[in-house]
Amino acid sequence: MSALSDPYAIIIIFAALFSGGTLKGALGMGSPVVAVPVMASFVDVRLAVVVMVVPNLITNIAQIRTYKSVRIQGSFSMRFALAGAFGAGVGSFALVLFSATVLKIIVACAVLAYVTLRIMRPDFSITLERATALALPFGALSGIFQGAAGVSAPISMSFLNAVKLQRPTVIVTISTLFVAMSAVQIPMLALFGIMTLQTAFMGVLVLLPLFAGMSVGASLAKRMDTKTFDRAILAVLVVLAAKLFWDAGVAAL
Repeated sequence: MSALSDPYAIIIIFAALFSGGTLKGALGMGSPVVAVPVMASFVDVRLAVVVMVVPNLITNIAQIRTYKSVRIQGSFSMRFALAGAFGAGVGSFALVLFSATVLKIIVACAVLAYVTLRIMRPDFSITLERATALALPFGALSGIFQGAAGVSAPISMSFLNAVKLQRPTVIVTISTLFVAMSAVQIPMLALFGIMTLQTAFMGVLVLLPLFAGMSVGASLAKRMDTKTFDRAILAVLVVLAAKLFWDAGVAAL
């Protein structure tokens, strides 16, 4: 905790939170991807992950309120979110049975395979009807990897990207999934003694730079057309896959 008394460390952490918030505001995801690795450079990685759980819940609730008018009609979003919540619970226990390193490598390979497919066949997409049928397995997989390895965006965003939804619809859909998973993770972390009042309060404090970044990201995203948004998602997925390979490699050393 002594690093948190270092003003330079605090500035760097706040800059990472602001950057993560900007990505979140523009694409609907990304704040933990940027913030957690930077925070983990100064504090225990478990603390970094837990501190971001409450902000994830609150920022995603905020995005749901902002974009609720463009929700997908039908059962797709509910099926996707409920399956994600179930998967998050399963994933929390799966962490005991499976290696997080192996899980990360599997996810990274799957993401790169999808990005390769999209580059080779840019017209590839699945219909909403087909996506609704696949919402349960993909939602559950997203939740399992979130609970077991701390990652879900590579799976969930790859899936939503294939449906070719508009940016506001992607954001409200992914935010609903994240809220459902957080609603399961928070009580489980509290039950395991990892989530405490202190870590929850720290999570509330980091909301300031996150929301500031989200405001900037949302403003920048208004200038994006559908093609630019699609390319931005694919670029972020490649970065996420690279990070998963890196984490797995570091863990194997």
